[in-house]
Order: sequence, then C-alpha cells, then structure tokens
Amino acid sequence: MWRTRAAAAACVICRSQAKSSYGIRRRSSLQSLCLVSRSIHHPCYPSSKFQRPPLRISIQLFSSLNRLPLHKTKLLSVKYGYQFHRNFWLARLASRLLRIRYLILGSAVGGGYTAKKTYDQWKDMMPDLDEYKWIVPDFIWELDEYIDFEKIIQALPDADDLAKLLPDFDKIGEILSSLKGFISLGYNLVSDVIGASDLLLLLGSPGETAFRATDQGYDNDKQYKKVSDKEKIDQLQEELLRTQLKYQRMLERLEKENKELRKLVLQRDDKGIHQRKLKKSLIDMYSEVLDILSDYDASYNTQDHLPRVVVVGDQSAGKTSVLEMIAQARIFPRGSGEMMTRSPVKVTLSEGPHHVALFKDSSREFDLTKEEDLAALRNEIEIRMRNSVKEGCTVSTETISLSVKGPGLQRMVLVDLPGVISTVTSGMAPDTKETIFSISKAYMQNPNAIILCIQDGSVDAERSIVTDLVSQMDPQGKRTIFVLTKVDLAEKNVASPSRIQQIIEGKLFPMKALGYFAVVTGKGNSSESIESIKEYEEEFFQNSKLLKTCMLKAHQVTTKNLSLAVSDCFWKMVRESVEQQADAFKATRFNLETEWKNNYPRLRELDRNELFEKAKNEILDEVISLTQVTPKHWEEILQKTLWERVSTHVIENIYLPAAQTMNSGTFNTTVDIKLKQWTDKQLPNKAVEVAWETLQEEFSRFMTEKKGKEHDDIFDKLKQAVKEESIKRHKWNERAEDSLRVIQHNALEDRSISDKQQWDAAIHFMEETLQSRLKDTESVIEGMVGPDWRKRWLYWIGRTKEQNIRNETKNELEKLIKCNEEHAAYLANDEVTTVRKNLEARGIAVDPCLIKDTWHQIYRRYFLKTALNHCNLCRRGFYYYQRHFVDSELECNDIVLFWRIQRMLAITANTLRQQLTNTEVRRLEKNVKEVLEDFAEDNEKKVKLLTGKRVQLAEDLKKVREIQEKLEAFIEALHQEK
Repeated sequence: MWRTRAAAAACVICRSQAKSSYGIRRRSSLQSLCLVSRSIHHPCYPSSKFQRPPLRISIQLFSSLNRLPLHKTKLLSVKYGYQFHRNFWLARLASRLLRIRYLILGSAVGGGYTAKKTYDQWKDMMPDLDEYKWIVPDFIWELDEYIDFEKIIQALPDADDLAKLLPDFDKIGEILSSLKGFISLGYNLVSDVIGASDLLLLLGSPGETAFRATDQGYDNDKQYKKVSDKEKIDQLQEELLRTQLKYQRMLERLEKENKELRKLVLQRDDKGIHQRKLKKSLIDMYSEVLDILSDYDASYNTQDHLPRVVVVGDQSAGKTSVLEMIAQARIFPRGSGEMMTRSPVKVTLSEGPHHVALFKDSSREFDLTKEEDLAALRNEIEIRMRNSVKEGCTVSTETISLSVKGPGLQRMVLVDLPGVISTVTSGMAPDTKETIFSISKAYMQNPNAIILCIQDGSVDAERSIVTDLVSQMDPQGKRTIFVLTKVDLAEKNVASPSRIQQIIEGKLFPMKALGYFAVVTGKGNSSESIESIKEYEEEFFQNSKLLKTCMLKAHQVTTKNLSLAVSDCFWKMVRESVEQQADAFKATRFNLETEWKNNYPRLRELDRNELFEKAKNEILDEVISLTQVTPKHWEEILQKTLWERVSTHVIENIYLPAAQTMNSGTFNTTVDIKLKQWTDKQLPNKAVEVAWETLQEEFSRFMTEKKGKEHDDIFDKLKQAVKEESIKRHKWNERAEDSLRVIQHNALEDRSISDKQQWDAAIHFMEETLQSRLKDTESVIEGMVGPDWRKRWLYWIGRTKEQNIRNETKNELEKLIKCNEEHAAYLANDEVTTVRKNLEARGIAVDPCLIKDTWHQIYRRYFLKTALNHCNLCRRGFYYYQRHFVDSELECNDIVLFWRIQRMLAITANTLRQQLTNTEVRRLEKNVKEVLEDFAEDNEKKVKLLTGKRVQLAEDLKKVREIQEKLEAFIEALHQEK
C-alpha cells in the first residue's frame, strides 16, 4: 500500500513538472523525468512481459521526498493522464520542507552527543598500549633514523593537485543516465560469477556437476540446474587446478619473502643490534624437556607421555627421505637396500636465521648450505649410530639427539625409528626383528605421540608390515597420519589408479588415520638437492592424472602440506596434554621428597654430580696430605722396605760366598766385585720399585683411612677406582735410576767408619740380619725333620716317614760338622757316599739329592751361629779396625761390609725421599686430577662408581624437579604465545 501511494505521489510530481503552469496538456516521455521518479517502480512505466524484472542491488537512491506523508489527491481524468485541482500544494510542500531543518538540526546535536559519549566509552575500554610496545620490533621505532619522512611529505601532491584528480560532479547526471545499462551488465556478470563459483564448490565426482543460479524475482529464491557436458567439466577442472597452482606459487613467493625478512630480523638479533634478551623458542624449551627425560632413569616407573612425532615405516619405505624434506636438508646417511637407521634419532626442528644442525652434546654447528658440512654431519650420525650399537647387536635403543634450525622450518620434534623388517638376514643379530618391534612399540604406546606412518606406494599393499603394527597401537586412528611415498612410481606401475584412491581414502589398509597424504621425495638419486626434489614433486602433481581426476585432493599432496599438518597436530597434542604431564611430575616430586625426608633426614640432597664433586675434593685433599708426611717417616719406610727386598741377595750372593774365603784380602776382593755388579744391574731398579710401591702404599693408606663419623662409604668405590687408574698412569722418572746408581756406587765404595757409634750400629744391624736368617733356617729345618720330642709329647704330633729319614740324615751331617768345624759349604761326593752308606747300614735308604738338600740347611745354620759368635767378638774390635787389624788375629771385615750396606741404604732412602716429595707426589697429584676430569666427563663411569639407593633417589629427585620446572616454564610461554 505504501509503495503504491509513494509511486502515485512520484507520478504526480513528475507529471506536474512535465506540464506548463497554465495547464496546457501535452505528451511527455517518461524517460526524461527525474531520477527520483524512475528509481521507484512506476506503475505507468511501459513494460513487456519478456522484460527482465529489475535486479535488487544494495545501492539505493534516497531523497527527502521519500519521507513525505502522502495523501489522497483529487485528480481530474483527461485524455492522456491526470490533472490536479488548482490549490496551494506548493505552499504546503515548502512549509513541510522547512520543517526538515529542525529535524536535521536536532538529529545533528543528538547524534553528536551520542557519538562523543560512545567514543569516550570505547576509549576507556581500550587497554594501555604502552605496555605492549615490546611486541612491535625495535626497528619500527627506529624507522625515523633511517627514513626521512620530511622528504616523503614534500614529495606528496598538495591539496590543489588532489582536487584536480577528483571527478567532475557536473557529469554525474550524465553517468547516472546510463545506470540502467550498467545494472543490466552487472547483473549478468554477477550471475555468471556465482554460477562458476557454485560449480567449483559443488564438484564432487566426475559424473555429476551442479550449477547454482540466482533468483530473479523479488524473494531471491535459488534454483539449480544440472549440466552434463563432460568437456566443460574438464575445462573447469583444469582451470581450477591452474588457479590453485597459481595461488600456490603466490603463496610460496610470499612465504619466501617472509622467510627472508624473518632471516634478516633474526640476523639483526644475532649481531646484537637489539639490546633486549631473546627468550628461547617454545620448541627449544620443549626439546630440552625431552632430552632430560631421555637421560632420566625411570626406577620409580615415571612414565613419559609427552608428545612426539614418531616416524615409523617398513625398511626402505622412504622414512628418512620424508624427514629430510621436512627438515629441508639431506642430513641422514643413505644406503641402497641396507639398514641405515640403527638407533632412534630425535630431530628438533625450529626456526632460525641460518640453516644449521648441531648435536645435543656438541657445540659444533654444521652449515647445511655447504656440501662438506652435510657430508661431515652424515658421517657423524653414522659413527654415533655404530658406537651406540653394542657388540652382538644390530640396533640400539640409545637415542641420538639432533637439532636443526633454519628459516621457514615448522616447529616440531620428530623421532626417526629403525625400519620394520620381516626377515632377519645374514650379518644381523637373531633378535633384530623383535628389538625393532619393541623399540617401535615403546615409542608408539605413548598415548600422546603423533604416529607418522610411512608406506611405500610402489610396492603391493599386502606386503606392508607397519600398518598392522600401527593399527594395534592406535586402533581408532586419533593420532595417526598416513603418508604414501613414491606416488610417481605408484602411478606409473599400478594398473588400477583407483587403488591409490582407496589408500588415500583409508579404505584399503586395516587402519584409521587423522589424515592421508601423498608425497614424492625424489627420483631415487641420493645426490639430488632438496630444491630439485621440490620442483620435481610440484611438476609431477601439476601433471598428475590422480589430481586431475579428483582421486587426490590438492591439500593431500606435497611434503609442504604434510609438514604443516603434522606441525598443527603436534602442537594441538602438546597444548592438550602438557599440563596433565606437569601435574604427574609434580606428584612424583612430592613422593620422592617425602621418601628422602623419611630415610635421610640429616643429609643434604646431593645428586651424582654433586657427590662426585665432593669426593673429588676429598681425594685431592688426601693427595696433598702426602706432602705432609715427615721426612723421617719416608726414610724409615724406604730403608726398611729396600732392605727386605735386597737382604736375600746380599746374604746369599755376596756375604756367604765371600765368607767362604780363606783370608781378608780375598774376602774384600770378592765383596767389591759382587757389589759393583749388583750396583750396575739390579740395585737402582730395585730402589725405584721400592720407592714407587711405598708411594702407592701411603697413597692407599690415606685414601682408605676412615675419618671417624665424617667418613662416607659411598665414595669407597670411586676412591679405589681413582687410585688404581692414577697408579696405572703414573710412570717414574727414567733419569732417577742413573743418578741413583752413581750415588749408590759411591756409598758402597766408602769403607771408613768414623766413630764407635757407627761401628756398634753396624754390628747391631748385622746381628739383627743374621738372627732373622737363623730363625728362618730353623723353621725350614723343623719343617724338614718334623717336631721335636717336646712338641710330640705336648701336642700329640708325630713325624712322617720322610721326616724320620731327614732327621736321621740331619744327625749324620751334624756329626760330620763336629768332626770338622772348618768344613766347606759344599759336601764332596765321597762324603755324600759315606753318609748314605751309614744310613743304609741302619736300614734307611736315602737319595743323594736329599742328603745335599739337608746339608745346605744344616751348614747354613752352623754358619749363621758362627757368624753371630764372631759379631760378639768384634764388639771391642773398633780399636783394631782403626789400626787396620795390625798385630791382631781378629778380622772384622764382615762388620765393615754390613756398615757399607747400611750406609748405602740410608743414602738411597734419603735420595728417594727427596725425589718423592719434590717430584713424584706432584706428578701423582696431576695424574689424579686428570683421572678425576676423565671420570667427570664419563657419565657411565660415575653411574658405575657412585651407586646406592641414596644416590639414585637424589638423582631422580633432581631430574624430576628439573623436568617440572622446565615444563612449567614451557606452559607459561605456551600460554603467552596463545
């Protein structure tokens, strides 16, 4: 109704304008009327039934006349139209138009007030942006230092020049006159665009296509028509692919530019242009947590359920190639058909200004843009894999941690596992297949791990092993991403392309997945670069029939889309599970702390490294204590030990042979010759050995000596290992023997005893030595002849048959000595025969060797007793010694010999003591420090030497605290980024 009245009013105005003021009737064309009238649907406007109704567009022309109240007007019918009664409608119209100014004025005032109030409210709601200036890079605030804005302002055109560029408003009327034709053309264009877009959206299968049309009526209903023209569909599909590739290239170009800009920004940060401290990236923080967890000894069954991307697949399925495409570098060792991945490799991808790689335990950076660094990195990974494999095994469970940084890399943590095999070949350990399965299951059974299942598309699907394993670990497919590799070979070799479509749609394999992707990772040439592989992959999918026939969708192809999808899934899983894992470690920490308080309430929580440092300080203090040993103690120990070593040689090889001579001259000559030989060959070496053993004994005594309540037996194994390794490495100075030989030779050449005190000391030394030897000889004889009658009666011990024979032999030999007290040291053959016949006469059969053996001990005892008696006679012989035994039958040359030996021992002990305290103790201390440093770097050694429940509990407590703190820091950074 309102539309009809408005149209009638407009018609009245138009017709009144067309007539003259005198009411003369004449015909006027409706097209020449004003635009206001023609903007409303005119009932008198000539139309045809074939004419298209006007298009509803968002642009509408409004006028103040639209708001006028319309009243019924008395009209007179004429031949060609209507005629008004003569009245004052112009005056009424003018008066109503004048009322509009009040409405406009009131609306302006009210609207201005409302706008100001709304602006103030919005201004109060806006946060203070000064606190967020750090978000904007620093170089934005420094642009005025590098860019001259005044020159730019001067270069801009002024207001007059801009006014010349404005359109001519006088010609707007003429432009609007052609509005009808423009609207018709625009309507046709919009209809075509909508139809084409609907076609692209509704392409579901090759056989069916739907077009959407737009309603041309007032209710704008949508109608659809079906077109079965196959050629047009193919053209549209090709055009769609071209458009997608076009925008894909544009996106890659923008990403490349963004990568270069980010690289420049990161390089400026590296050069120190920005003074603010850069925080670690999220992925680096998360990777640190995983590295700590990999070293954590899970003796308390603390399960690690933090997300990772676990890459599994059959051997030679292309796992390594997919990882290299994601990392954008050929970083892994390659082989043709042989197992190259022998241990899990954790690869942390993060963004950085330079494309580099580095190991967790090394500071060397490998530049991935240089071929020599790539070769060195591959060689290093191969060496680490081989070193991690134990003897008799093929694969290892030890994880190799590698970090790769570069512009444009997607942030994630991937773990490359050894390829699953079906048969153990020659050269492999028998349990290789089971070990690989156990490693894969251990990583995949983590409920928060993303499983990247790699399947070779060039082989039959029935030969797949990994799909069954993945379906067991993730039967619902909630965390599995399926990747079909070598699609180029699959398209060429597979007879039915629909089989590939079934794989990508998840209908062929008995497993489910979040997403399915098809990739091409090369032509099989290991020398290809990543860029060439990318170009080949893009070219293949651009011309692939699989994509043209809609068997594959555009978002399911290329490693670029794969890496984006994997990264999104990884971070989604991280955000969903990391807080739960942090709570689990928090509970574990509480349990460990409670256990420590109950078991070790008075001890500090020292982990293995801290205990090692404490033990290291104690060991070094004990080594320094060697320098505090008194010189007297050193010399006493050295002299006593050296004489114990050489006394047998002196008595048996020097004294006894010389004592068998007939006169003093022969005695002294024999002694001098044998002493010279002994000094040149054996004595210095023996002295050095004694000094080294003495140093070891003192060092061991300090190391093993318990220090009361402060002693901690947890260090005993470590101290013992340090002692043994230090002694093993220590080598005595080779020049010491030469200097010591000269000193000993000079000491033995001296025969001048200066005073009576030294004479008595030599006699005492000789007596002690001979008595010790006599005691040993008595014990040997007692063992030969058996116990005497007292022991037999008291202890009820009898003699054996051999002992009885030796006892009878001893009695015969003692008779022989009594008959000749100056008998020689050796029996003659006739004397042996005489003794044997005497024993046979009494019915005792004796072997001549037994007689000689018994004679040696009997004569030795007799000689030692005689020498002791001679010592008593020489106690008052110092006076005769000073006169060189002139006019005296007493000869004490044996006393002089023992004085020479005693003096040599004292001088040697003094020399060795000086060498020990001045040189060897310091060298030993240096060796101990080196051993401790080596042990500090060898974690396996520390774990082996520092053991026990207390150490393990402290170690676990430290690791759990560190993991919890890093997880909390990571969660905080994650929330800030979100």
